[in-house]
Amino acid sequence: MNGFVDRLLGRVRLGGWLAVAAPVIAVAFAVLITSVVLLIAGSDPVGAFTTLAEYGTQPRSMAMILNTGVMYYISALAVAVGFRMNLFNIGVDGQYRLAAVVAAGLGGAAVVPGVLNIVLVIVVAVVVGALWAAIAGLLRVYRGVSEVISTIMLNAIATGLGSWLVSEHFGVLTGNDLGTRPIPDDAHMPGIPLIAGTPVLVNGFIVVAVLLGIAYWVVLNRTRFGFELRATGKSESAAVASGVSVKKMIVVTMVMSGAVAGLIGMPELLGASYKYSNNFPAGLGFTGIAIALLGRNNPVGMAVGALLWSFLDNSSNQLQLLDISKEIVQIMQGVVVLSVIIAYELVHRYRIVAEQRRVSRELAAPQEAPKAEAAA
Repeated sequence: MNGFVDRLLGRVRLGGWLAVAAPVIAVAFAVLITSVVLLIAGSDPVGAFTTLAEYGTQPRSMAMILNTGVMYYISALAVAVGFRMNLFNIGVDGQYRLAAVVAAGLGGAAVVPGVLNIVLVIVVAVVVGALWAAIAGLLRVYRGVSEVISTIMLNAIATGLGSWLVSEHFGVLTGNDLGTRPIPDDAHMPGIPLIAGTPVLVNGFIVVAVLLGIAYWVVLNRTRFGFELRATGKSESAAVASGVSVKKMIVVTMVMSGAVAGLIGMPELLGASYKYSNNFPAGLGFTGIAIALLGRNNPVGMAVGALLWSFLDNSSNQLQLLDISKEIVQIMQGVVVLSVIIAYELVHRYRIVAEQRRVSRELAAPQEAPKAEAAA
């Protein structure tokens, strides 16, 4: 009994150390590579990192980082839903932009007043995102078209369709800016004075983002549907043998991913710009892919990754004051993602080797005891 407890505690300690080692290795490697890049560019790494640290501790900066991070986090969740079933929804970018166009058009029309308009905008965005993603799911199931190819092509179609909707149906010209009608004041998402020392409010959609993260974890880890989704992603043949309909799971997963994707633009639409125009944030879907990889599809890990990504994005202007090109930030982001992937792969391989050695020792232990008794 004592031996079993000792072995169990040993495995827990090993797993704990390895869980800490991966991010530490990733951060150290990212700092090292970034420092080399800064030196090659003729900049001072110490000054750059000091500036970043000072920027990140300012109340106004913290509020801005949270606001941008909310959109990044929702984008990562949308991508991660597909990743957990081994589906690559590259079309998140098109799904959220088309959803934002349609939702902004209806919201600006003020079909219903006040809070009901907020609900309408959110529901429409979810439905549009889900339906657009369902196209890729159906093509995969009934025509065998890879979701990678179909979603990339649907991104281009969504961009063209969104531009047509704005120019021909929802758009109004304000100066030189063509966009949808602004959403009325009574349908704005209220901000939250979460950070003391700054008048900048945190986008109220942060509450929705937190709830989405909780729902993501519960559905995938505490429900039968989540188990079937993960099982199908690991082995379709095993899932079929267990009575799971793979075709149904593919379509449902793509619909869920698209539904979450439809919410990506809502913090900006309901809490910042209140309309869709040429200035609406683009490329958030691809950012979500990087953050999902960075956070290993874990809701907490993706939250940390979203805040880190937002911090680097928002701090690029500060680095330019030191004559450091803002493209350095993009290099830092890429290095961070690669560092995390490499670090976790190294730790994963070490974990396998350590587990094999542990099993070998346990198998060898009973064979040594009889030999010792015979010698006595």
